[in-house]
Amino acid sequence: MTQSLCLPTVYLNGEYLPLESAKISPLDRGFIFGDGVYEVIPYYDGRGLRAREHLVRLQHSMDELYIQNPYSVAQWETVLAELIVRNGGGNLAVYIQVTRGVAKRDFAPPVGVAPTVFLMANPLPTPKPEIYANGISAVSLDDNRWLKCHVKSTALLGAVLLKHESNLLGGDEAIMFRDGYLTESSASNIAIVKNGVILCPPMDNLILGGITYILMIELARKASMPIEIRRVSRKEVRTADEIWIMSSTKEVVPIVTLDGKSVGASIDAGKPGPVFKRMLQLFHDYKRSLPAAGSLAKAAE
Repeated sequence: MTQSLCLPTVYLNGEYLPLESAKISPLDRGFIFGDGVYEVIPYYDGRGLRAREHLVRLQHSMDELYIQNPYSVAQWETVLAELIVRNGGGNLAVYIQVTRGVAKRDFAPPVGVAPTVFLMANPLPTPKPEIYANGISAVSLDDNRWLKCHVKSTALLGAVLLKHESNLLGGDEAIMFRDGYLTESSASNIAIVKNGVILCPPMDNLILGGITYILMIELARKASMPIEIRRVSRKEVRTADEIWIMSSTKEVVPIVTLDGKSVGASIDAGKPGPVFKRMLQLFHDYKRSLPAAGSLAKAAE
């Protein structure tokens, strides 16, 4: 049953099939309008990191776009388990996409159209050790995306252009500000450390409620690390002792230069800081504590 990762098996509208055999209509509203939502769930040795929370957020995104969820949580979990097994298990990033479906091109959402459901599993692109050791660079950009950033929409052109602009300016990532306050990076949540306190932007409509972001906050509180959830000004970011980004595939990554200047004011400026190192250890400890994936094989029988 297990298929080589060289020829990945995907899931499309109730069928498991080779990626090259998966076809959608050119009138799918996800293709025409970007009218859909998505999730990316990381799996470590077949064990999902907060997969249920990702499915809950998927539901919230569909609710915001008035897309009917085609599956129950149990059905989603069965599909995920089968897909993991068919792709060999191990460390995978499972991409889930639900669009409004196929209909005549019209801005008005159609009624009674079945959503298009697509899932694929790719090798999990976790950061290399040198990223943790040396960090990455970033540039400051204005956040000009739409005002429903809490929805994980497939319409990602704003983020694509911001990422492209940051690369053109020589940065690995963009750090975005709206009206003078920190929001996100181009594809990740972000936090800073100032005087030993972790500062995190609030989860409102201007940022995505990241699963890894929420986990990081929980881990910090459980470890009694000082943390505040509040608006973070551009000045605070510029004078931060540490800056991190986090996502389901990046995990937690330090930013060591911002706009060409080293992050931090101490002798260790421009290097990953001690609070980051503590958080990274907590995150890796959490990964090792994930429940065993013994149910995956049973689900695929």
